[in-house]
Amino acid sequence: MTVPAVDAAEVDWSELRSAAREIMRRAYVPYSHFPVGAAALAVADDGSVRTVVGCNVENAAYGVALCAECGLVSSLHATGGGRLVAFTCSDLRGNVLMPCGRCRQLLWENGGPGLLVDTAGGIRPMTEILPDAFGPEDLDR
Repeated sequence: MTVPAVDAAEVDWSELRSAAREIMRRAYVPYSHFPVGAAALAVADDGSVRTVVGCNVENAAYGVALCAECGLVSSLHATGGGRLVAFTCSDLRGNVLMPCGRCRQLLWENGGPGLLVDTAGGIRPMTEILPDAFGPEDLDR
């Protein structure tokens, strides 16, 4: 699926950040006490746009915890698929968080190089967040 590029000015970043803060309240974090919420705009095959969200879910076996981005990508596919076009992630205080390396790879796979990411330094495309990324097209080489 080819998704047209989205201009950062076309995204209601305030609304997207609010969605991330709202879902963050549902995070399950009895161990770290560090709730994280993520929200993104997704474009479906039919061109419709929707917001998808995710929160972190911890586990007593720490290594099997799920990041908010994992929940968001699962929600993307569970609600019809599509491509992520704009993404934000926040902590308990509403601060914008940068996705970790694993989550950057998840975002690349589901949003591609044009995905816009809300960072503490401003809105940046995935090509800046994960330069020279490995993606599905690399499997054909």
